[in-house]
This record gives sequence, C-alpha cells and structure tokens, in this order.
Amino acid sequence: MRTRKRQRFLLVSLSLLLLGGATALILTALEENIAFFAGPAELVNGQVEPGKRLRLGGLVVDGSVLHGANGEVRFHLTDELADIEVRYVGILPDLFREGQGIVAIGMLSPEGRFDASEVLAKHDEGYMPPEVAEALERANHLMRLQEAGS
Repeated sequence: MRTRKRQRFLLVSLSLLLLGGATALILTALEENIAFFAGPAELVNGQVEPGKRLRLGGLVVDGSVLHGANGEVRFHLTDELADIEVRYVGILPDLFREGQGIVAIGMLSPEGRFDASEVLAKHDEGYMPPEVAEALERANHLMRLQEAGS
C-alpha cells in the first residue's frame, strides 16, 4: 500500500512540476512577443519608458517622410496631441502614405525617437487600424476638454 501511495504522490508531484515549468516557458514567450499599444502623446509625455516593446499608432504627418541611405526611412506620427519621429530601416508597405493611419512596432529610444522594427499600413482606403482610431478619439476628447477649460 505504501509504495502505491508513494508512486501516486511522486507521479502527481512530477506532473505538477512539469506543468509549472511549461506554464513559465509559455508566459516568458508571450511576454517577449506582446507589444502594448500607445499613441504619440503617451510617448512624448513620458508615460512609456525607453526600451519597452510596443505598438505605436497614429497618422503619418504630411511632408515628414524622409528616405535616407541603406533603406532608412524617417517620418513623424501624430495623434493630433503630439508628434513623434519614427525611424524604420526596411521596405515600407505598398499602402504606406502620408496622412494615413499606420501602426509601427518597435521601441522608444533614449533620445525620444521611436525605432520601428515593423510598419503596418491600412488595408484599403476606408480602413483605419482600430488602435489608431481609438488613439485619435482619445486625443480629440482631450482637446475638447482643454478647450472647454480655457
């Protein structure tokens, strides 16, 4: 009897240990791949610390797109409250345009610039990424509150 109970106890203990280890590995992998969303105003106002991976959404400021050497592109994103410079090295999506909503994935540099590793553009003329629409709505709401307080 004792051996059977002991075997069952060891089996349950080992199973729980393996389950805990697998859960820890999954959570670590998810944490590395999760990118929280922010708008330009949140980055400019210091609400996000540099080096944290996130998605930045906004409208590409007209006249701000500059193509540099080796595929480097710099442009500004706005949520109508603040603008932030974005640096991206690579080929931009075909649908990338000035004045259009985009989402850039990357991190805030210590210099206050957003270094993007990926740029996602809208699907068609009538589409705006939901995160960008929400950021613009928050910005408009804040602007209305500021105007009412003046």
